[in-house]
Amino acid sequence: MRMSWEDVVLIEEGKSSDEPTVVTVNCPDKPGLGCDLLRIVLEFGLYVTRGDFSTDGKWCYIVLWVVPRPCSLRVDWENLNKRLLSCCPSFLPAFYLNQLTGASKPPPLYLLTVFSLNRKGLIHDVTKVLCELDLSIQRVKVTTTPDGKVLDLFLITDAMELLHTEIRCEETCEHLRVTLGECCLSCELQIAGPEYDIQDGRSCISEEVAEELFSSERFAKDDRLQTISGDEEASITVDNLLSPTHTLLQIKCLDQKGLIYDIFKISKDCDIRIVHGRISASVKGYRSLDLFIQNEGKKIVDKDNQVALCSRLKEEMLHPLRVIITNRGPDKELLVANPVELSGQGRPRVFYDVTLALKTLQICVFSAEIGRHSISHREWEVYRFLLDETRGYPLTSNRAKRDIVKEVRRTLMGW
Repeated sequence: MRMSWEDVVLIEEGKSSDEPTVVTVNCPDKPGLGCDLLRIVLEFGLYVTRGDFSTDGKWCYIVLWVVPRPCSLRVDWENLNKRLLSCCPSFLPAFYLNQLTGASKPPPLYLLTVFSLNRKGLIHDVTKVLCELDLSIQRVKVTTTPDGKVLDLFLITDAMELLHTEIRCEETCEHLRVTLGECCLSCELQIAGPEYDIQDGRSCISEEVAEELFSSERFAKDDRLQTISGDEEASITVDNLLSPTHTLLQIKCLDQKGLIYDIFKISKDCDIRIVHGRISASVKGYRSLDLFIQNEGKKIVDKDNQVALCSRLKEEMLHPLRVIITNRGPDKELLVANPVELSGQGRPRVFYDVTLALKTLQICVFSAEIGRHSISHREWEVYRFLLDETRGYPLTSNRAKRDIVKEVRRTLMGW
């Protein structure tokens, strides 16, 4: 019996604005599929209210109840369906074997050049247009010229794989011209040359800044001061008695944007198969997950392995993102970092959220860039924003800097 593609991903929108949309995925399984699906859900600005996961190792069945976040973009459900479908293994045996044995080529990289007059919220407005068109920002370089103009260089990929067409290119530039209005002086889009290889996007931050940015002890203290429900930490219970073939992880922690994706990202990177999983609705700001897991088809009985897995999960739940403001010469620089998947992909919508927070605070950005930094055998994506202190918002006091960090973290975490 064969399924049709229409049965692989089903999206049933809620009958009213108060009801969640139900997303059902029923397809052959593959390592990390749950993480890949949740990443796409996060890209579209959706919040998972609850979910169920089940697999026998060959076939999986996933149900997610999702709602748009209040400040999210308009959800294109048809495009979401296509994106979810694109990461599902085919049920046709020949194509399925090909997916398992040969990795697909990375999408082509395009260079978007926007030259414009400077104004508050400019970078976020460009970013919002790109997100609405399902264009992913891989790297960015924003600079302000001496005469007050801004040159934005965005290295982007197209999830729809249509940027090679004239229609798609013109649509992108036209959306940007309309959004920026008279501020837009020119807009060009072309295939990126080899000199723009995103693998070369190293972030040149000093050892002192890196130590401050990646210090878990510092962020443990800051998180306790900024949580909305007291200082209770994330808890993980490991149970090997309930099931004869699976280890049960019972997780409870503060609810936040991307939480489910972060947990499944760790399972993917650590080669942990989630055989059965249930995501419960948020209760008083906290989420609970019950996950029946296996490693190489077996329980996780080794105590050291259990401790290492729980430690990694807690780190991801308590400190999924790092945010600091530091001095860059006489100026102030905002830095945001998030760990990268082993597959090389960074967290979705970070640049969007940070620029949204800065626009809300009416802070102008003098320059911005995205790079990578490796520390302790782990790679991080690092976002750097040199803040403009000449356009109204005071950045000299410690309170002002704390307010900026707090607003950026609040936006990133969805609090």
